[in-house]
Amino acid sequence: QVQLVESGGGLVQGGGSLRLSCTASGSIFSINDMGWYRQAPGKQRELVASTTSGGTTNYANFVKGRFTISRDNAKNTVYLQMSSLRPEDTAVYYCTAKVYSGGKGYYDYWGRGTQVTVSS
Repeated sequence: QVQLVESGGGLVQGGGSLRLSCTASGSIFSINDMGWYRQAPGKQRELVASTTSGGTTNYANFVKGRFTISRDNAKNTVYLQMSSLRPEDTAVYYCTAKVYSGGKGYYDYWGRGTQVTVSS
């Protein structure tokens, strides 16, 4: 089994910053892609940013220039540095990881989410 645990969410004023962390633990041989999604009330879950094990990153247009994704492969941890936050960034942020545990292939795992609330 693999568990993903997010931390770092909270309440922040518009224009402020937050740093999210997500650590994977359990039966892990290797991790391929790691990323962050978010889901606001009444909306579908959407990709925020992702990164490969080699460090290639991908961002949604609505966060380019404001958010930065990074990872520490030795710690099985992915980070999301969020700056210039806007009220529309308010959502539950979920971590995801594509993990190989020695079975038939890579599987996608999700964390339980961490709430980010941006006040105007």
